[in-house]
Amino acid sequence: MTNKSPLIVFIVLVSLAFTTLSHYPIDGYERTGIKRLKRLELIKSGEIKDASTLPAGALKSYSEIELNLLSRKTDSATALMTIDEEFQKEINGLFKGLDKSYSLTVLDISDPNNIRYAQRNEKAGYQPGSVGKLAVLNALFTQLANIYPDSFEKRTELLRNKSVKAGVWGMTDEHTIPIYNIEKNTLVKRQVIASDVFSLYEWTDHMLSVSNNGAASIVWREVLLMAAFREHYPDLTQEEADTYFKETPKKELTDLGNDVVNLPLRELGITADEWRLGSFFTRGANTYVGDKGGSIGSPLGLMKFLVQLEQGNVVDQESSLEMKRLMYMTDRRIRYAQASALKEAAVYFKSGSLYKCDRSKGEACGKYMGNVTNYMNSVAIVEHPNKCTYMVVLMTNVLRKNSASDHMYLAGNIDKLIRKD
Repeated sequence: MTNKSPLIVFIVLVSLAFTTLSHYPIDGYERTGIKRLKRLELIKSGEIKDASTLPAGALKSYSEIELNLLSRKTDSATALMTIDEEFQKEINGLFKGLDKSYSLTVLDISDPNNIRYAQRNEKAGYQPGSVGKLAVLNALFTQLANIYPDSFEKRTELLRNKSVKAGVWGMTDEHTIPIYNIEKNTLVKRQVIASDVFSLYEWTDHMLSVSNNGAASIVWREVLLMAAFREHYPDLTQEEADTYFKETPKKELTDLGNDVVNLPLRELGITADEWRLGSFFTRGANTYVGDKGGSIGSPLGLMKFLVQLEQGNVVDQESSLEMKRLMYMTDRRIRYAQASALKEAAVYFKSGSLYKCDRSKGEACGKYMGNVTNYMNSVAIVEHPNKCTYMVVLMTNVLRKNSASDHMYLAGNIDKLIRKD
């Protein structure tokens, strides 16, 4: 937030994550070492009393999460994203009276042999905000596969056993992370500090479950180090990493940092205009790496990612499934995912926003209500108990209005439409 002078335009530019989400199946502690999952297990068993209750759709176990398009694994994403005219007509009816700031792709995969697809302004580019963290997730599993091409077990062992320090890369993010002490049975929620040390699995969970920007920059940093050190990364010390960043030219670090998140998207057939990341998520990271190319996301590009995730084609089948587990919501739902129609459904979700205010116009402007830009994006895979399954990417830029209610309203209507059919 900057205030150049009382007489100059007051601009607010904030990248916002969401602090009330939790992901990954709650029985996953033994496999991942993510400590907050242990607390959720104890809440579910009644050993810990907690006022909040998990929605029915959040109670899937680790082994129950599956990929839905394995039978269509050899089909291209674009081949599966072929418009169904009747479905398109029904989807269009949900947007009557809404302008082109609403963009959407939706794919009904309830029957993998009879897939239905519809779209609206699908190529429009938006600032992806925290949705871009899915590109970091993809980059992480890409580099893990490069280090251990023949063993997925060794990849997850590295995620569980390799602990790294935040440093300046985690600075600064106003959003908190949950820190659960198993021995003392205490939960503290606070901002990331430079001395924080967590495993790669926990930093990744912080990046997704509470969308912490510091955690995202730290995971991205480790991906960069994996690409630089390859098979030597698992034994890389803090001192060696620090030396590398101090002695390597900033341009070289910027180029490599940009490549590690964007080239895996190109390998999936997602173009630079459909989805790219150009900057880390925290100012602290800019000590070592610069911005390059800008960030953009589109419903088309993000749907290509979701389709290939469900096909098991993002890195490989085991990686795709583990990424999907990390996207699983296991706590209070917000915005698109908050729609009451989704209560019984399993939801794999990422949301993000970016807003900008110009207060010189004398207009109301605030959190999630930018009058210059007001991006809000939702990416969701929805699985109902009756096997009704679909994927949605909704991206909006509605000025001077918190679009959370619109996202929730559309979520309910899209769900009603698909379940009706």
